Amino acid sequence: MSLSETALPFDDIRNLVKSMPGPDEDALARVKARDAELTKPAGSLGRLEEIAEWLAAWSGKAPPKITRPMVGIFATAHGVADEGVSAFPSAVNRQMVENFAAGGAAINQICRAYDIGLKVFDLAVDMPTPSITREDAMDEANCAATMAYGMEALAGGIDLICLGEMGIGNTTVAAAVINALFGGKAEDWIGRGTGVDDEGLARKRDAVEKAVARLNGERDPLEILRRIGGREIAAMTGLIIAARLQRVPVIVDGFVTTAAAAVVYAMDPAGLDHCLFAHVSAEQAHAKVLEHMGKDALLDFGMRLGEGSGAALAAGIAKAAAEMHSGMATFADAGVSEKDD
Repeated sequence: MSLSETALPFDDIRNLVKSMPGPDEDALARVKARDAELTKPAGSLGRLEEIAEWLAAWSGKAPPKITRPMVGIFATAHGVADEGVSAFPSAVNRQMVENFAAGGAAINQICRAYDIGLKVFDLAVDMPTPSITREDAMDEANCAATMAYGMEALAGGIDLICLGEMGIGNTTVAAAVINALFGGKAEDWIGRGTGVDDEGLARKRDAVEKAVARLNGERDPLEILRRIGGREIAAMTGLIIAARLQRVPVIVDGFVTTAAAAVVYAMDPAGLDHCLFAHVSAEQAHAKVLEHMGKDALLDFGMRLGEGSGAALAAGIAKAAAEMHSGMATFADAGVSEKDD
């Protein structure tokens, strides 16, 4: 998927959003019909049945199948990290990318346990964007190009994509984006991220206030993204849009990945219907964002790691839901008596 060279870059993005398809109603109907014949009481699998329907509706496959799931980790660096908003230094960005490659991170173990692919996308991790408290993170062309790069993450027949990220300072950036999109005060949207102390939390609040103030009331979601967002948020925003166009269900991880989803939501509130929100993280504002968008998280494990860790756990559940629906015998197949009318 490529963007044209004849219009302003963001015009291409807006046109893609306008062209996003709805659910495959035929696939959804077939899954519902088969579910009624499976050897179980109706509704007995609860949300697992809903996930099977969701997979069918947004992949167009009935019964649903997941054969090439992948966690995509988008890694970058943020200039705002130098303002004491994180408990860890920016050097951790490169170190963690190397840890992912060596198989030593938590996400590697989860992907191994559930047989999920993992790919790390290095978004200039050694070249931080300017601090959003003083300068715009990206110009329009660079932001659109980063979104297009994210769109390309679906290459190779991926049929379920899990969003992950890595970038010291990115909970500050995510909080700024969400604050600008949904309003309120900076303290409504900030949390302790990787574990900052009270002084660090105050610096984080100040950074978000300064970043949002620089916008002078700007309401356009893509302008907010480019001016006070980050490369990983831009890439994931592009990926969410591309996944809808290519009928690939998306699993959203924690607070930072939800900021990317929020950009799409602000452009089209129905634009996240193909997304499953994996978990509500321990970052205090995450639940507020989900509530604002009317989304229910699948899990609540008190996690705040990032890396796509919660999304990978949810992908394991989605795989189980697909297998149960497609592999379970019907009453007729198994010779099991159905409920009397």
